[in-house]
Amino acid sequence: MAKAVKIGEQWVGEGYPTYVVAEIGINHNGDIDIAKRLMEAAKHAGVDAVKFQKRTPELCVPPEQRGQMRETPWGYITYLDYRYKVEFNAEQYAEIDRFAKEIGITWFASVWDEPSVDFIEQFNPVAYKVPSASLTDHALLNHLRQTGRPVILSTGMSTIEQIHRAVPLMDIDNLIICHATSAYPCDPEELNLRMVQTLKFEYSCPIGYSGHEVGLIPSVVAVGLGACMVERHITLDRAMWGSDQAASVEPGGFERLVKYIRVTEAALGDGVKRVYDSELSSLKKLRRVQE
Repeated sequence: MAKAVKIGEQWVGEGYPTYVVAEIGINHNGDIDIAKRLMEAAKHAGVDAVKFQKRTPELCVPPEQRGQMRETPWGYITYLDYRYKVEFNAEQYAEIDRFAKEIGITWFASVWDEPSVDFIEQFNPVAYKVPSASLTDHALLNHLRQTGRPVILSTGMSTIEQIHRAVPLMDIDNLIICHATSAYPCDPEELNLRMVQTLKFEYSCPIGYSGHEVGLIPSVVAVGLGACMVERHITLDRAMWGSDQAASVEPGGFERLVKYIRVTEAALGDGVKRVYDSELSSLKKLRRVQE
């Protein structure tokens, strides 16, 4: 079983730098220019990849939700119509792909249904993400496995039994599992960061963390607990319209998050006790009894 999985040109797993993903998701509100600004902000912050979401609304919106009315930037429209407003088409994704190559950043997408997998395939993605909502969609998991690409499986709103049923459907040597709690934003009491360690004990594939909390500290702590991937939503402004904005990180915050993660990686060390050269002068001055 793989302790590391290669995404694009980078290895993700034990012994490698934490792979940091800025999830743009639908925080672009259907505007390609906002999407590009978010990609640029993520690149400037030093993340490894940005992630979008792709779904087929008529498949992913439950029938009882489709006709419900919602106040949106496009007026008072049905929930189904709203879902279409925030979906990019092939031309727009081609522009995302072109722009990502121009600025030098990796991108991939969460896919919510099988047609969305087939749609994203045309862009030769480095990986796929299974959103927490789709962990129990075994047909989707099987479809993703057939692509042969790395898969990141998010585990929010799922029981451990559901996770145990989902994982065997995937190629464990090409799988990264992300602990998550699907509340936006999530209370600290429900983050349950020790699940990172539980999943590391349960599975021999890389374990990551997909966070929806307010603030940066829990995401950094997850790295200390062994997460080899950290994903957070990125936004231009947390006050923007949209269901994910409040649980997102603004560009300046993302710069700090990447910095804190890198400092944490350096500080963790290897667990082998040693006396450093920097301590020798203190040792000579302060230790009264020498051995």
